[in-house]
Amino acid sequence: MVEPPHTREDLMQLYRARFEGTAEYRNKVWTILTRFFEQWIAPGAAVMDLGCGYCEFINKVNCRQKFGMDLNPDSVRFAETASVFEQDCSTLWPLPADSLDVVFTSNFFEHLPTKTTLESTLVQALRCLRPGGRLIAMGPNVRYVPGEYWDFFDHYLPLTERSLAEVLGKVGFEIERCEGKFMPYTAVGKIQYPSIAISTYLNFPFAWKIWGKQFLVVARKPS
Repeated sequence: MVEPPHTREDLMQLYRARFEGTAEYRNKVWTILTRFFEQWIAPGAAVMDLGCGYCEFINKVNCRQKFGMDLNPDSVRFAETASVFEQDCSTLWPLPADSLDVVFTSNFFEHLPTKTTLESTLVQALRCLRPGGRLIAMGPNVRYVPGEYWDFFDHYLPLTERSLAEVLGKVGFEIERCEGKFMPYTAVGKIQYPSIAISTYLNFPFAWKIWGKQFLVVARKPS
């Protein structure tokens, strides 16, 4: 196991400072994004939000069973109905094999300290997913944000959609969708767009090619 680069208290302090005053806007954005991601999530699904943060996704998604995982102690406080595991994601997950339908993660893999940590995390996701279950991952694409990527103290692992797809294939996933450009890189302090603009953007994938700087990768556990 790799020693985490930040303590739980470090993470709590970093994110409270980083996201101060943005909760209302972030919740609006995640209401829209969650509806988009639900095309891959059945109402009867068991879902893990990996790196759940302030639980904007897992609180909103329509599913049967909800789990989260994050080292930030604030995650437990923000979870409404999800069971949150406060642990290193690269170690054994406290769930049986074949018990999840979806593992969702957004803007999280870049916070892992090494590629070995990422691979171990994906092995756990594969173990816990049922055959045919999906991993849905969104995150900043270092190909399109090479400088801004490092503006955050807790960014460690540079990733593109291709490098993520490669390691997913290595551990046993099948790639279902792989977009190098998906959402804009909406870093802290940028313009807060109206909800209608975000909904419209998601409905027109040609716009992703212009403004997208985050990847979207959807992978399946073989049946």
